[in-house]
Amino acid sequence: MPSLLLNWILGPALMFSLAWVFLPDLPAYRTGLIIVGLARCIAMVIIWNDLAGGDREAAAVLVALNSVFQVLAFAGLGWFYLFALPGWLGLATAALDVSTWTIARSVLVFLGIPLLAGYLSRRLGERAKGRDWYETRFLPKVGPVALYGLLFTIVILFALQGGGVTSHPLDVARIALPLLAYFAIMWTGSFAVGKAVGLNYERTTTLALFVCVHNAGRSQMAAALLDRHAAGRVHVRSAGSIPAAEINPAVRAAMAELGLDLSVEYPKPLTDDVVQAADVVITMGCGDACPVYPGKRYLDWDLPDPAGKNIEEIRPIRDEIDHRVRTFLKQLVAAT
Repeated sequence: MPSLLLNWILGPALMFSLAWVFLPDLPAYRTGLIIVGLARCIAMVIIWNDLAGGDREAAAVLVALNSVFQVLAFAGLGWFYLFALPGWLGLATAALDVSTWTIARSVLVFLGIPLLAGYLSRRLGERAKGRDWYETRFLPKVGPVALYGLLFTIVILFALQGGGVTSHPLDVARIALPLLAYFAIMWTGSFAVGKAVGLNYERTTTLALFVCVHNAGRSQMAAALLDRHAAGRVHVRSAGSIPAAEINPAVRAAMAELGLDLSVEYPKPLTDDVVQAADVVITMGCGDACPVYPGKRYLDWDLPDPAGKNIEEIRPIRDEIDHRVRTFLKQLVAAT
């Protein structure tokens, strides 16, 4: 809800106001600025979120929601802010002739094609060479291509408009001022909304990484328990230095007793990128296989390995992890 409120109610209204304040005598630029306020940057958000170390799953959900709203609401909001509202206020009006299909086609091209490529590469890659190869060798090589593509797009956009930029520097400056004001206000407002719902900057950006050897027991339990207790205040990941093929069935059963479903989880490999993105790394027996980076906060929890144990033997391990997770969360919250 906060995302929809900011993106589709406050954002367009703010850009409309700024466009009329800064560009009252330049109708073409003013119209373009208002349209920028209506067009959510959806495809690039995934890249920016990754660069900032944000929660990928949450970003994907928000991008999906905003994509749907882009298709459904863009034309109507364009009519409202370019024709209806200016008319009610006695201002000059403009028209926006954009069909819903045109917007849907753009969303399908810029999001649908990468999504399909990602899905097919994972399905075919894992089927041909396995999950470990796909996540430890293929993804690290292909991942940077997305960033290169973003930078290439930005360079091409400015190159194509180079003549206009250099021939009208004052107009560019006048357009830049409301854009800077818009992004400053929206960025500050986003964090203000987060704080109002109990998610301040540090707590929303802290990422805790639980690491064990196989990522099939201790680290999976710790990640699930912290995710429940933190209730969105901390981003949680887990990984293993030598990931197993699946999560220990007895661990799944022990966590199910607490109402935590690990059936959709799977052991994930420990990579340099995952460690670098974390603010706190909690190791659970991975030893020398755990990479150490300066500036990272490391904790080591000496816990028995649940491998080969039955559910009765795993319950005390689970409960000890739960106790340590609660203590860690209290310390983390107090520090912020």
